[in-house]
Amino acid sequence: MSDYIKRLISEGEHQMLDFKFEISDFRKIARTLVAFANTDGGRLLVGVKDNGSIAGIRTDEEYFMVEGAARLYCKPEIMLKIRQWEVDGKIVLEVIIQPGSEKPYLAKDEYDQWLAYVRQRDENFKASPVTLKVWEREKSGEGAYIKFGHGERIILDYLNSNPWITLSKFRKLAGIGRERAENAIVNFIMLKILEYEYIEQDIIYRLRTGYEKVLEGIEGNHYI
Repeated sequence: MSDYIKRLISEGEHQMLDFKFEISDFRKIARTLVAFANTDGGRLLVGVKDNGSIAGIRTDEEYFMVEGAARLYCKPEIMLKIRQWEVDGKIVLEVIIQPGSEKPYLAKDEYDQWLAYVRQRDENFKASPVTLKVWEREKSGEGAYIKFGHGERIILDYLNSNPWITLSKFRKLAGIGRERAENAIVNFIMLKILEYEYIEQDIIYRLRTGYEKVLEGIEGNHYI
């Protein structure tokens, strides 16, 4: 059975897999749990170093710290499945997190603030206002309505000749405020015209494959 864990480790850390040498901070582990729940779900291997070497957990306390983080430092509470494996004489915890249905999931930070995070590649990022608005729109079931004004045409024209754009670049080109720019991008994401990716300290937006079919549904200046 230890071959199963070794196969996981051989994948290296990625969007749905993270390694933790130890758990000593409720807040840090909560951040990882909500990042998985807010994205595609995933697995956390406790007792494994970043380089993939197996250290094993030190005490059973780490099991209870994972549960405590999910229950007390995540909002809403995140339901976990925890399995214990013996690998080369050492104990590794496999923590399985399903993609959440109540986004956003929030983690309590050191200032007792509740913040949302997402998982991108092998990193956790603080969720942007645009991402939060997308989740809010999805939860409400509200559709998207776009009037193709100057700003909307600016972003489409720019992306037809450039691979991606940032919010700040869009605002500068269109000469519009943050709220207006964010709402335009949210609508495009909801309509599956744009997709986004977290890159270091910024987020890039690009046209989705097949977006042309969506634009064919435009009637006049509006899309509903």
